[in-house]
Amino acid sequence: MRGRRRVAFALAAFFAAAGVLHFAATAAFARIVPPPLPGELLVRLTGVLELLFAAGLLAERTRRATGTLLALYCLAVVPANIYMALEEIPVAGVTLPAWLLWLRVALQLPLIALILWASRPPRRAG
Repeated sequence: MRGRRRVAFALAAFFAAAGVLHFAATAAFARIVPPPLPGELLVRLTGVLELLFAAGLLAERTRRATGTLLALYCLAVVPANIYMALEEIPVAGVTLPAWLLWLRVALQLPLIALILWASRPPRRAG
């Protein structure tokens, strides 16, 4: 299996797990949704989206479009990550240091770059 495909499969596993967690721990995820948005509804909706993104990354014919949509999705959830850092919202009952919460925000850009790289076909030599 080639590098991009391996990374796409790893990202699919990551987003599938995250999607499942959105249903297993809805209330915990809802705490990071900025008010006055409907937290639990958005958590369930994003859980479904993450499961669909995971499936889309697995198929070569849908990988590129999925990567583009997933990158846009990752941009869309940045406000929730910023809200979590500003309010120092605990993760699974554990209060993380502020620097770690802000690192989570900063890592969105490399994650987006990785998604876009992994979802694009390699350039053909010639």
